[in-house]
Amino acid sequence: MKIFETKAYARAALVGNPSDGYNGKTISLIVKNFCAEVVIYEWPEMEVIPTRQDNCRFDSLKDFLRDQRLNGYYGGLRLIKASIKRFAEHCERNGIELPRQNFSLRYSSNIPRQVGLAGSSAIVTATMRALCEFYGVTIRKEILPGLILSVEKDELGIGAGLQDRVAQVYEGLTYMDFDKDFMDEHQHGAYESLDPRLLPPVYIAYQTELAESSEVFHNDIRKRYDSGESVVIEAMETAADLARQARGCLLARDYETLARLMDRNFDARRSIYNLSPKHIRMIELAREAGASANFAGSGGSIIGAYKDEAMFARLKQAFEAENCAVIKPIIE
Repeated sequence: MKIFETKAYARAALVGNPSDGYNGKTISLIVKNFCAEVVIYEWPEMEVIPTRQDNCRFDSLKDFLRDQRLNGYYGGLRLIKASIKRFAEHCERNGIELPRQNFSLRYSSNIPRQVGLAGSSAIVTATMRALCEFYGVTIRKEILPGLILSVEKDELGIGAGLQDRVAQVYEGLTYMDFDKDFMDEHQHGAYESLDPRLLPPVYIAYQTELAESSEVFHNDIRKRYDSGESVVIEAMETAADLARQARGCLLARDYETLARLMDRNFDARRSIYNLSPKHIRMIELAREAGASANFAGSGGSIIGAYKDEAMFARLKQAFEAENCAVIKPIIE
């Protein structure tokens, strides 16, 4: 019996986020410290095995409430089921005949929940990879992120952009341009893999307490953008241009300018979003320690550059005092 195991890693947005959902530009990196993993193998019936995120038995009301705040009402099963449905529809639409064989699928994830490190999309990405391996199907690399996005955005109604999925498909360090004309013509963005060795020393800090889900985070801005609110449109254009400039800084190893661009990215975001005071406090802590700081995703985690080990030690001390963890991301 063949057993296929696939992984998809957490991601952190370096610069440009959240303009990916608004035909902007972003730079993101993969974070191999955390991953979602899927195991799939042939089985008499088709089954999806629940994991701890789908728990329905609890020791107390307190345990139930904590689980609900962490995993919502659906856990990861809705992501798995929607992924299988979209995969099957993609194959049917493209004339790919799948073998008549059933499978058993199980998943797990150690990506911190609801802190903007793309835990949900990692589950979908790992599932798509598992289904492709199990059925021997190849989906073009530039097309796959859009299919993964459709699982959450179209099937489940979760507000999201392409950035997370591109980062998880391409891995490493990726520059993404979501120019509308290019996407209309090609049905995907222009993606460029950059050498992770171009990066300065980078840290990621994230809350160990529960944060707000990204689907709550994105919805209001979408409405304001679509209604033509100038301040929102200008902020997205600014974020996109900061990513363009950051690409040049990486290639030139101009880390001082890169740090300023990351700071400006957060400042542009703050000008249009109603941000949690806890998340703002994370940015302030990093800047007080002398590091740059930008949101790594939709809130609850930040990313920035630091100069030396003494600064990293100050970051750890400051963040741990406020229930936040600090890591050096593993990219390769």
